[in-house]
Amino acid sequence: MSASIPKTMKAVVIEDGKAVVKEGVPIPELEDGFVLIKTVAVAGNLTDCEHIDYKIGPQSSILGCDATGQIVKLGPGVDCKRFAIGDYISGFIHGSSVRFPSNGAFAEYSAVSAGIAYKLSNDIRLCGKDSLPEGPVKSLEGAVTIPVSLTTAGLVLTYNLGLNMEWKPSVSQRSHPVLIWGGATAVGQLLIQLTKKLNGFTKIIVVASQKHEKQLKEYGADELFDYHDVDVVEQIKKKYNNIPYLVDCFANVDTLQQVYRIAADKLDATVIELNTLTVEDVKEEYRRQNVTISKTSLYAVGGHKVPFGKFTFLADLECKRAAIRFVEFISPKVDDGEIHHIPVKVYKKGLYDIPQVLDDIRNNKNYGKKLVAVLN
Repeated sequence: MSASIPKTMKAVVIEDGKAVVKEGVPIPELEDGFVLIKTVAVAGNLTDCEHIDYKIGPQSSILGCDATGQIVKLGPGVDCKRFAIGDYISGFIHGSSVRFPSNGAFAEYSAVSAGIAYKLSNDIRLCGKDSLPEGPVKSLEGAVTIPVSLTTAGLVLTYNLGLNMEWKPSVSQRSHPVLIWGGATAVGQLLIQLTKKLNGFTKIIVVASQKHEKQLKEYGADELFDYHDVDVVEQIKKKYNNIPYLVDCFANVDTLQQVYRIAADKLDATVIELNTLTVEDVKEEYRRQNVTISKTSLYAVGGHKVPFGKFTFLADLECKRAAIRFVEFISPKVDDGEIHHIPVKVYKKGLYDIPQVLDDIRNNKNYGKKLVAVLN
């Protein structure tokens, strides 16, 4: 199968501040522990837009972080007992990275780290539909929504908050509630499911639009507050002033202020931030000694230093090991239908749809669902 790999391909790259489909792009080289896939489907994420809009990604670098495809080549150091040419996998790729700009998900071929790849069933295929409701991962369109969101959720719970990878324990692992702000985001929906399955906390409190309440409670949310309410912070604080674990899935300056204010008054509290924000981004009048901001980022799972605009993620080998352990633990649960993909909207023009996908993400048309492009 490797003999049929071309020397060049089509890919979506950054050119003059835009996402552009380009031909004649070299096939990415394989680093140790990587496999090469022929891409079948890709999914968009806000970070793809940010790499363009905030000039994080280098000129001519390949965009995209979520990819599903068929393995066509094994790189050095790959476990041949676990992966073989012809296998279907879903994987996270740091598209448009400074370190590896020649690799990204939005391409006909992508290099994927085998250690954090989700191996799919051999009979999985495209379903061909224009949209999918949430449900078990039975198609490549559903599978491609998993890597970024589920792996991030896993790191938040097991790496940052220290939960054990124990499936459906009878007793809550922590004796306090958790708050998830942005429960209908892609990460939020997976985070609710995973938190419930790990029985991590006494209660799962979610902030999201009221229209998502039914779905989020089916995933495991116990109570929902509507972020549209101007007094939502006051509502939560009046009922719960003891929340020591909080996750900001929106990860912007405004939501950070709100989540930070909700943190427990007297207990030591941890706010998990999915961006590069720090306590310096919290208004001085809100800052408290008992509240710590902790980061999690998939960009750290490579185990090497990652320049990211004005911020640099330091090399974190323990984070890399944590991600590998989590993916190994959760993959069978995905196969068994214990973890569901979120609702999906499918674009049918492949890489040529990516600029539209990114514009739709910028306009919040992805809220509550994942935008997926199927390659022709």
